[in-house]
Amino acid sequence: MTIGRPAPGDYAPFYQTYLDASTGADAAAQLAGQQAVLAEMATWPEAKAGHAYAENKWTVAQVIGHMADTERVFAYRLLRIARADQTPLAGFDENAWQLEAGYEHRSLASVVAELAAVRQASLALVGSLTAATLDREALANGKRITARSLAWLLGGHFAHHVGILRQRYGM
Repeated sequence: MTIGRPAPGDYAPFYQTYLDASTGADAAAQLAGQQAVLAEMATWPEAKAGHAYAENKWTVAQVIGHMADTERVFAYRLLRIARADQTPLAGFDENAWQLEAGYEHRSLASVVAELAAVRQASLALVGSLTAATLDREALANGKRITARSLAWLLGGHFAHHVGILRQRYGM
């Protein structure tokens, strides 16, 4: 099943950056296509794990860990909405999470492997969606969002941060 792009209004405006980083016309195909990037990340040198492009910026390992954390949150929201759960979903503070995550103390290989495992779960979830579930909606972080939007945000958030890793970190 093709998961077409969400319409404006199906997500909060602050997500537009991630949707702009998305590619193609099918969210599921975008996610599958990003597997090649994950394979490439697994070859990145361990010495780059602690690299930050400027003072007070996250390290490479922290950025990748943030990608895993956020993918988990988006996938959980997607699951809840796809299962017709209308309970409002809380937001999260990625900076506060980063203080507790410990990604800066882990090997780059382990953080990349974690992101790859999270992505496998996301692929399975997105693959289980039906046309009827895609336009279901709920509140997340106080804003309306659809299941379709979240399927796209999984790949868009990933693409956004891969772009930052390439442009600012030289990865």
